[in-house]
Amino acid sequence: MPEKCVHKGCGKTFTDSNEDCIYHPGWNCCKPRVLTFDEFLSIPPCTTGKHSTVEDTPTPAPTSKLTGLEDTAPPSKPVAVSDGAPKEFAVPRLPQAPQQTASATPPPPPESESDDPSIAIPANKSCRRRGCNAVSSEKTGSSSRDDEECVHHPGHPIFHEGSKGWTCCKRRVLEFDEFMKIEGCKRKNRHLFIGSGKKDSKEETLTTVRHDFYQTRNVVIASLYIKKVDKPQANINFPSPTDLVVDLPTTDNKRYKANIPLFGQIDTAKSASKIMGTKVELTLVKLDGASWPTLRSDEQPTSEILQIGNAGRA
Repeated sequence: MPEKCVHKGCGKTFTDSNEDCIYHPGWNCCKPRVLTFDEFLSIPPCTTGKHSTVEDTPTPAPTSKLTGLEDTAPPSKPVAVSDGAPKEFAVPRLPQAPQQTASATPPPPPESESDDPSIAIPANKSCRRRGCNAVSSEKTGSSSRDDEECVHHPGHPIFHEGSKGWTCCKRRVLEFDEFMKIEGCKRKNRHLFIGSGKKDSKEETLTTVRHDFYQTRNVVIASLYIKKVDKPQANINFPSPTDLVVDLPTTDNKRYKANIPLFGQIDTAKSASKIMGTKVELTLVKLDGASWPTLRSDEQPTSEILQIGNAGRA
């Protein structure tokens, strides 16, 4: 009788108990860190074992919960105002958040709700709908799919003050494992494994991104603040000691492409780059040890220079 594996990141239906199971032994077992919940669910499993119908992964030790009374700030006391008139008490006014203006960017087009029949569905492809843990098999694309039923959440995950749930459901839980077990509230015929198979051709071009830097006597550490950079497609080069060329596409269909003239000369062989979740960090090794007032040679220098370590002698 087919049974469903309960290991995190697996969820396959199996008949052979000796079949290999690739899963997550815990939710903090892998180093990759992502920004969105969908990217979190797509992190490939890191452990190989056997399928199981019983939850056998170790449970983390419970942490003590604060009552919240210790961190509660005391109420603001009235401030006495004395200007020769009878004493009155003025209560400090809290700063008001500025009103947010509506964004002029149009919302992205909705994703296809069905698989393109002209595209083959590969095996071990997870259903794209949230909360559905179905995985395609080798027979998925060749056999009839009329008997498929997709139980999923059409809403988004919500985490608020320890409570976890979905915007489409009323149920709220405290533990993350319990949140992952909340059954979907909507049913559809057929799963969504590949969708239309096409990406939006309208790519947004970023003309500039925010950057900053700090320096020591020998190194400049610069940061380009751009999120969700597609690492396999990104390209960062040092074609000359005074040039930096970047081509940074993102997973949300944006691209920053620029030729950045550097203020000083660098050692192109020793300089390096590192792509992170919210930025690209550049380690630029100086050739002459001089101080850089700006990162780019086409920027106006400011009076503020942040330098760590011993400055070069005059």
